[in-house]
Amino acid sequence: MFDFISAIPAAGSVINALAVIAGSLIGLIIKKRLPERITMVAFQVIGLSVLALGIQMTLQSKNVLIMILSLLLGAILGEALELEDRLQNGLKGLRTRMIERGWQFGGDHLVEGFLTAFLLFCMGSMAILGAFEEGVGKPPNLLLVKSMMDLVSSIALASTLGIGVLFSAIPLLLYQGGLTLGAFYLNSFISNALIDEITAVGGVLLLGLGFSLLHLKHFKVFNMIPSLLLVVIFSLFL
Repeated sequence: MFDFISAIPAAGSVINALAVIAGSLIGLIIKKRLPERITMVAFQVIGLSVLALGIQMTLQSKNVLIMILSLLLGAILGEALELEDRLQNGLKGLRTRMIERGWQFGGDHLVEGFLTAFLLFCMGSMAILGAFEEGVGKPPNLLLVKSMMDLVSSIALASTLGIGVLFSAIPLLLYQGGLTLGAFYLNSFISNALIDEITAVGGVLLLGLGFSLLHLKHFKVFNMIPSLLLVVIFSLFL
């Protein structure tokens, strides 16, 4: 089985993305049959779960200065580039085209669904370690386990947040696949400390997303995405 899988570039990430697509489709089918009050409760539980996971991930930082500096400069860069506004406009345009073609899956939480799924599926240690594991030539055991977990999670997310969850499979594939290729070429630069700092920054992004989902305070989380690149640079050179 692993001989077949290893013949596909970044096979673990490909399987993971397919699992998210399959789970999202199941969730979209279920969504139509759920009462609104059930959807509302599920939405609140997801928000609280995102907050809890964000706290857990943030505490993994061993160098708070690097985390703060990455987030600060990353947020400023993202705001200057208006990343979240561009994302919103792009997804809304896609939703409009789907509605014109008779698709009614967009819902009111298209952007929230996309961001929530992307951050949950991509920012955890398992995503990073799994991609690195495959990148150094080992079987993608971690990513296969993660795929099963994401299959279940995407069912729950899509049934609550809609089709945005399905679209998260695209950046998931690009992100994890990119990490796999990066690990292949930059294996000597990868350390547990680097993984901890990436995870911690991802945790802060999840905290911002959790507050937004619960309507406690809106944060433009996608504008903070450049922080994930900056934390790698700072961790390597500071």
